[in-house]
Amino acid sequence: MSDARLPVERLSIILGEVRDVGVSQRGPRRTRLDVAADALPALLELLKGRAGYVHLSAISCVDWPVDGQFELVYHLWSYELNALVSVHTRIARDPGVYVSVYDIYHPAGFFERDIHEMYGVFFEGAPDMEKFILTEWDGPPPMRKEFDSEAWVNEHFDWQDYRPDWLLELEAQGGGIVTPPDEQRFSRRGITESDDES
Repeated sequence: MSDARLPVERLSIILGEVRDVGVSQRGPRRTRLDVAADALPALLELLKGRAGYVHLSAISCVDWPVDGQFELVYHLWSYELNALVSVHTRIARDPGVYVSVYDIYHPAGFFERDIHEMYGVFFEGAPDMEKFILTEWDGPPPMRKEFDSEAWVNEHFDWQDYRPDWLLELEAQGGGIVTPPDEQRFSRRGITESDDES
């Protein structure tokens, strides 16, 4: 038995205990598992308790608005096998509610809180769903694909043309920063021609 096959062989022993698990090998030490949302907690318990995947490195979220789903990806690491397993599951975007896996992996509390804040997914049973990065944010979850960051900025901020003296001197000498109007990213709402001339 080659060392490179150890992670796959260890996984194959337990995967038969969870229904409908899709397996794809991404490299000798990297495996992707796809599982139904209701079967994910049991699979995580098996991976941690019997396969040696004791470290939850991250939980990431992918927004699939056309499919009406969020994809949650649980990245698990085995120090014993030097191997990574990424467990993928999908949940309905509306209502965007899933179960917390904090009782299995305590670091999940942080990742679930982050996903709640950025995508609006609520994790039932999580120890804390309060904001911690966007504490003063009153907009929609900013990582959802329908969120238009440029429109939101233009709606909530008045732009000022910031041109300090040193930049004006450079421009007078033919240098400086030049952005043609058709390449400007944000609107110049609130900036008048007299502001541009000062």
